[in-house]
Amino acid sequence: MFIYTVKSGDTLSGIAGIFNIPAGRIAADNNLRINSGLAVGQSLVIMSDTMRYRIKENQTLYSISQEFNVPLEELIDINPNLNPISIPVGATVIIPVSTNVSRRPAVINGYAYPHITESALNCAVPFLTFLSPFSYSITPSGELISPDDQDLIYSAVRSAVMPLMVVTNIYDGTFSTEVLSQILEDDSATARLIDSIMYELDRKGYYGVNLDMEYISPNDREIYNEFLKNLSERLHRGNYVLITAVAPKYRADQPGILYESHDYAVQGKYADYVVIMTYEWGYTYSSPMAVQPIEEVRKVLSYATSEIPSGKVIMGMPNYGYEWTLPYTRGTAARSIGFAQATEIAIANNAEILYDENTQTPYFYYTDNGVRKVVWFDDPRSINAKLRLVDEFDLAGASWWTVNRCYVPNRLIAQNAFDIAKF
Repeated sequence: MFIYTVKSGDTLSGIAGIFNIPAGRIAADNNLRINSGLAVGQSLVIMSDTMRYRIKENQTLYSISQEFNVPLEELIDINPNLNPISIPVGATVIIPVSTNVSRRPAVINGYAYPHITESALNCAVPFLTFLSPFSYSITPSGELISPDDQDLIYSAVRSAVMPLMVVTNIYDGTFSTEVLSQILEDDSATARLIDSIMYELDRKGYYGVNLDMEYISPNDREIYNEFLKNLSERLHRGNYVLITAVAPKYRADQPGILYESHDYAVQGKYADYVVIMTYEWGYTYSSPMAVQPIEEVRKVLSYATSEIPSGKVIMGMPNYGYEWTLPYTRGTAARSIGFAQATEIAIANNAEILYDENTQTPYFYYTDNGVRKVVWFDDPRSINAKLRLVDEFDLAGASWWTVNRCYVPNRLIAQNAFDIAKF
């Protein structure tokens, strides 16, 4: 696999010639049409073992070996017809593309809303360990309201993917602090909730629970921890797994209702895996910025792995970006946008895609009917950079929110980096 950054004058057919693969393959692997144009600065996943490179003035095999991080001996072996001491300008050199031959095992989770299209689901399941249909909600008495999840469960099992039952404290369409407090403070309601979870697991054929409780009252921290302990014991007795989802924290005493009751040490003790929701720095009502700035994620993971065994930590990955209207006015909403859609907009408006090295995130500007816009999103280059954090921190794997939009590079890059676990 190679990640190629488009330069001025590049075409799909020209890039295909460089890597000796069909243009249609490059288009399909990057959510592009075969006759699509390209945007300068756009990055592409290239599923090839070699690339063709034309020698420029003052270049040697040695300088090329340094530029592409390929051993000189390997370059000489793969180009037996070239004189390594004197190569004419314009000569073609075959360069082997580095491959991750020692892929490490990793678990990959994908959240999905029940309305996901068949094509988007088929795009995602080949690279998933777990599929998490979103979501069961709760009632004040501790009963569960089921999503329309049967088709997702069937598709997951058919594809050797383990379905997880997502349980949230959503009530009446939103995460409810009050309803969760009411349940946690009532022993009979708490018992009813755990019993209901166990019943649904058995009835639906789920592999385990993905618990996503958000906006928990700080006053409920200890009783929520006790709930996790009791739920974990019931699940493990039944040979089910428990995955929890938590807000991204930098430190134990981080203030705010999103953070205070997510006790990382306790989550790591009772859960089999913990998904850290490392996204939404840039969000609907924020000023324009990256959704997942890599240095902020690194800070969160550094703290998380000090409290939770690294082999239990799953890093969250966003499958969306945002488009903001400029000049930005506080309180105005950004538009959620898919990665393929973002690229299409850049191509259609002849916008150059820029890359912010600090956040490891692409962005671009364009004008729509006289209105200036900026889009921050992710592309193969940024996805690859962020997935390297899994190795850097020796994490269990990654989790995508959500897989409802098909973006083929997500799958290709993950499959290149990891030996994806199947249970």
